Amino acid sequence: MAFQATKQKVHNRGVAPDSFLTELVAWGKSAPDEIFAPNNAQDIYSNIFGALGPWQDNRHRRAVMLEVMRVLAGFESSWDWNEGVDTTNPDSTTPDTIEAGAWQVSANSMAFGQELKDLVLRNVGSMDGDEFQKAMKRDHQLAMEYVARLLRRTVNHHGPVKRHEIDPWLRKDAVAEFQVFLGAS
Repeated sequence: MAFQATKQKVHNRGVAPDSFLTELVAWGKSAPDEIFAPNNAQDIYSNIFGALGPWQDNRHRRAVMLEVMRVLAGFESSWDWNEGVDTTNPDSTTPDTIEAGAWQVSANSMAFGQELKDLVLRNVGSMDGDEFQKAMKRDHQLAMEYVARLLRRTVNHHGPVKRHEIDPWLRKDAVAEFQVFLGAS
């Protein structure tokens, strides 16, 4: 894949590494359809409609999610799968509140939906905070599916999403490039 539009700068973080983008596209191709299906929830799609909408079809919705994930991972970790605790967050003090991985999710986010708990239990074998942190760093497929499902549940877990800080960095041409990489609908 020849990344171009998806290599655009994100805030003061630089550009996503090709290796990160390659994993993101591979996940986007195989991720369950239900993650991208329309719903009536106030979720990531309703939150960023002004920046990237309107939605055209399932492939477009997948590409939009990949673009959100690209930009959010830049904000949260500079695309570092092994990013650890956010030392600027005074609430990051327990295994359940300490952030981990490229999207800086914490175990307490499982409270946003049973499918989040089920996903972690199925892939990690435990909902323990320490095990959750390790898994979000080690299991990239799990981390991608987890953050996508979380973003469909709430926009309040990630400050840059909640406060619309990612919006100016979301790019329609990057969505179009992701659509090409995802293949025909």
